[in-house]
Amino acid sequence: MSEGPVDALYHPAEAGAHRPSEADMHLPSEADTHRPSETGTHRPAKGDVHRPSKGERTRARILGSATELFSRSGFHAVSLRDIAAHAGLTHAGLLHHFPGKESLLIEVLERRDRIDARELFPGVARPGAPVPPPAERLRLLIGVVARNTRTPGLVALYAKLSAEATDPAHPAHRYFTRRYRLLRAELSDLVRALQDEAGRPGDLDPAVVAGQLLALMDGLQTQWLLEPGAVPMEELVCDFLDRLGLLPADGPEGTDRPEEADGAGAAGVSG
Repeated sequence: MSEGPVDALYHPAEAGAHRPSEADMHLPSEADTHRPSETGTHRPAKGDVHRPSKGERTRARILGSATELFSRSGFHAVSLRDIAAHAGLTHAGLLHHFPGKESLLIEVLERRDRIDARELFPGVARPGAPVPPPAERLRLLIGVVARNTRTPGLVALYAKLSAEATDPAHPAHRYFTRRYRLLRAELSDLVRALQDEAGRPGDLDPAVVAGQLLALMDGLQTQWLLEPGAVPMEELVCDFLDRLGLLPADGPEGTDRPEEADGAGAAGVSG
């Protein structure tokens, strides 16, 4: 890969958001969930259950409202006052948690990606983490497609924002550019590994197949949003992979994994 771990995706927008340092740009690890604060507060034991603070609950409510409104109307048509009203806050109350609409948008996008990256691309999310066998990674990918059929709001969010972000002036332009670059690289590696496992190295150009797969998934999502009953996304993705000889011999069974409680991880790879 041409970029460092995760920073290919998780840069804040140019305007309005704090830009973290190189050390800041990582996904939460197991250790992060039990790291004491700067002030030396109690380190929770393994059995302790984290209880969200009032501020965390408020941030989650804001993110939920922003996700819903951005999904419905896009980025430009929604104001911070709209989001604050939807979340039951004042405009000033929202600004206490997010300095601007751009930073809020990037947080909405990152929250979803952090979850799926840990499963689909563990080597990117957590350098040095064990990487599942190629067939298992493919099953996880197909499982994301299956879950998308149960989360139309998040699918609509990514479809709408990725189209808006083709404008270089859009705050998510850099985010989506880097996101697709990373996805093409990671899916190319996966296709190459599947070819090697099947004893067919070099049979197809992995980069070409990765681009085709992303285009297929994005196009199917748009058609599915328009007419859900007419577009079986999971079935059509599996058919494409099967025609290329990339589908595991036992098929896509077992692809699904449990839903995240807030649906944050459900919009999937192609988004």
